[in-house]
Amino acid sequence: MRYFLEQCIRSVKKAIAHMDAEIIVVDNDSKDGSCDMVRALFPDISRIENKENVGFSKANNQAVRVAKGEYVCILNPDTAVAEDTFQKAIQYYESQENIGALGVHLMDGTGSFLPESKRNFPTPKASLLKLLGKDSEYYASHVAEKSSGPVEVLVGAFMLMKRSIYEEVAGFDEDYFMYGEDIDLSYKISEAGYENHYFGDTTVLHYKGESTKRDDAYYDRFYGAMQIFYKKHVGQSWLEAKSVAFGVALAKWANRNLKSSKPPERETPSRYVVFSKNEDLAKKLSAHYNVDFEMLPDARTMAVHMARSFIVLDANHLSYREIFALMQQLGTHKNQFRIFPPSGHYILGSDQSDEKGEVVVFS
Repeated sequence: MRYFLEQCIRSVKKAIAHMDAEIIVVDNDSKDGSCDMVRALFPDISRIENKENVGFSKANNQAVRVAKGEYVCILNPDTAVAEDTFQKAIQYYESQENIGALGVHLMDGTGSFLPESKRNFPTPKASLLKLLGKDSEYYASHVAEKSSGPVEVLVGAFMLMKRSIYEEVAGFDEDYFMYGEDIDLSYKISEAGYENHYFGDTTVLHYKGESTKRDDAYYDRFYGAMQIFYKKHVGQSWLEAKSVAFGVALAKWANRNLKSSKPPERETPSRYVVFSKNEDLAKKLSAHYNVDFEMLPDARTMAVHMARSFIVLDANHLSYREIFALMQQLGTHKNQFRIFPPSGHYILGSDQSDEKGEVVVFS
């Protein structure tokens, strides 16, 4: 996570370069050198270093308590934002009456849209169907991916709102350790009389596999979070509770017995490309992968059709907005993407939204 956090911070710093804003990093007792990295590379950033993992809810509440801005944005460390994300999101926010929290278009490391960007409140039926792989009622399909409008539930990977509203509803409920807290906060904001909105006119990259591993613990936490939510806000019959519990057990069984223990085989790329003017980067890539990388310095080549290619995107050469557009454009053609972050010495990316990503560090 250390390198994904570094990229996140670098992208946020670019996005707030002309804004009066602050970055607060909360570390939940990580063991990967993240704290040392933040201290060394970003000494101006506020840090909260917990000596134990206190969970997602409590960590974010800690940050908001010391935040000074009119707005707060909850942001996962395994994300990267476009240069105009916050500016456009706030402009939309201020154009709406009675708005509570705002979410945006999230995509994974393959350029694919993440449907949890906009969801409906999880009835027991919808939750059961989701666990069984039927999620048509779980996600908010009434608002298109690139459109904007009211939705019931946003995802905690990116939630922007006025700090006063966050405080009015008492922030994240700390009964949730992981999963469900964003549903609960969305519900409390709605109950307070506000509308949550999805904003599809800016994209945020979320390497979901860095924070969500589909194992038994995931299903137990999902079920536990739903039980907390139903108990506090919805009420649930004995039959509904047993049905969701059955869905959890079935999903765990399928995960253990039907999912192959071997990672899916990647198709060997037919082309290796780096969008950059950095010849040294192209040489390092060629040496590491033992193939010749084709260097494409002209951003206009973004319109060229590519398939089954390994594509490295230099964020020192392209903006994150251009990078995201390219990933979305070419993401359906079996391409693999890696980003070379600004001022970085590594590339990173993820080819599966439910698996850990790849980081290659250059000397």
